[in-house]
Amino acid sequence: MTGRTEWPDDSPDSSRAEKELSSQDPAERARAICLRLLTGTPRTRKQLADALRKRDVPDEIADEVLSRFEDVGLIDDAAFAGAWVESRHHGRGLARRALARELRTKGVDPTLIQEAVERLDSEQEEARARELVDRKLRATRGLERDRRLRRLAGMLARKGYPEGMALRVVRQALEAEGEDTEGLDEPF
Repeated sequence: MTGRTEWPDDSPDSSRAEKELSSQDPAERARAICLRLLTGTPRTRKQLADALRKRDVPDEIADEVLSRFEDVGLIDDAAFAGAWVESRHHGRGLARRALARELRTKGVDPTLIQEAVERLDSEQEEARARELVDRKLRATRGLERDRRLRRLAGMLARKGYPEGMALRVVRQALEAEGEDTEGLDEPF
């Protein structure tokens, strides 16, 4: 359920209010679209620009409206990136590399991405990797050592953790369980 009333001829990308606005001034329409999109969740300037382009708002009007929204603080890509990093690192366990990739797809400036992901230090990242491995470790009991290693390290790799850190964390977790880790220093 989407939380809003569906009307006949309603598509997920438009609302009845937008259809009523289509005859209005393009700047007013752009403001209404941006405000509606920002109501549910923060968005980047690029995400809003793409939405306005998709709804046939002229680029110069979209740029003017988006600049005004930035001036009054309704759009703040730096704050968005910082919140995204914090949320996705703690919630999904993503590492800096994966977080940077996600922010790039959202259109955040590379400088802002770097500043946001640098707030996570290596110790925080490694501690989160340990938590993820500890949680998954139980599910791999009974499997042969190399298979466990591949599964656990693969899980960390998909979340953007560097190979060296992933192997070190997995090796330490296996050792803590009493598993023989001789020969696990070489990457697979």
